[in-house]
Amino acid sequence: MELTTVWFLLIAVLWTGYFVLEGFDFGVGVLLPLLGRDEPDRRTILATIGPVWDGNEVWLLVAGGATFAAFPEWYATLFSGFYLPLFLILVALILRGVAIEYRGKSDSPRGWDRAMFFGSLLPAFLWGVAFANIVRGVPLDADHEYTGSLLTLLNPYALLGGLATLTLFTLHGALFLTLRTDGDLRARAATLTRALALAALAVGGTFLAITQLTLGRPATWASAAVAAVGIGGSLLATLRGRDGWAFTASAVAIVAVTVTLFGNLWPDVMPALNPANSLTVENAASTPYTLTVMTWVAVIFTPVVLAYQGWTYWVFRRRLTRSTP
Repeated sequence: MELTTVWFLLIAVLWTGYFVLEGFDFGVGVLLPLLGRDEPDRRTILATIGPVWDGNEVWLLVAGGATFAAFPEWYATLFSGFYLPLFLILVALILRGVAIEYRGKSDSPRGWDRAMFFGSLLPAFLWGVAFANIVRGVPLDADHEYTGSLLTLLNPYALLGGLATLTLFTLHGALFLTLRTDGDLRARAATLTRALALAALAVGGTFLAITQLTLGRPATWASAAVAAVGIGGSLLATLRGRDGWAFTASAVAIVAVTVTLFGNLWPDVMPALNPANSLTVENAASTPYTLTVMTWVAVIFTPVVLAYQGWTYWVFRRRLTRSTP
């Protein structure tokens, strides 16, 4: 297997890990004003992601760094053409991080709660918009420069993709709360999960159906079907009180959606509306020497990072009880 293919797959894995792990962080943030009826509730909700949210964001940093090093042409076109949406995502992530760290030190935490809500909602929506546009294709010239505008990116298909990721991540967050809390808070999260699962199945199913009918390849129909089964399985497991299986099923759905998108993207990394101008794994890649060095670094350090993050989740695996004022 060529190194360009290896790094395309590794970047897909990094984005998959990011969406699975950061996805429930986003969902918890979106659900904070809905499930946090009082201050003890809100503190408990935020405590579920407090020890892990910053580690989850490492996946985004590594995915961006790997794209910059392995496919610099892709990185340059993506960050120049999608500058404003990516800037908004960055600002939202900064606000969310500050809100998590500082709300407990403030005499008026409700302002930080609003920052947490919007700092979670915007990325959850905009990542779907961005990846829908990447898979659909964007206007690029012969020099691989983006020639569209912000309105070009806000097309109906991309907006549907944003709604799909938003509903799926919110469902993932609700399931994470049912897994990590107990008592009335867990019961309310489980009740909300049922409506969110139906919404995710309707919106996400519509998005994947359009994707497969217009852009899909035969091999990705299977992963699209797995995504639908995962969402349905999460609902069924929640109704049976199997919180661990429900969360696993939603994680499988997110993995399947990401696999579907990257599977439809290959061998392009940035399709153009004019196929002759598309960026591919070949014309966007770094030199073989760079890819070789990166591969050895990944082989050595990836197991260490995975082991450390797995240990962190193991340490903080217990359910949280509603805190007292």
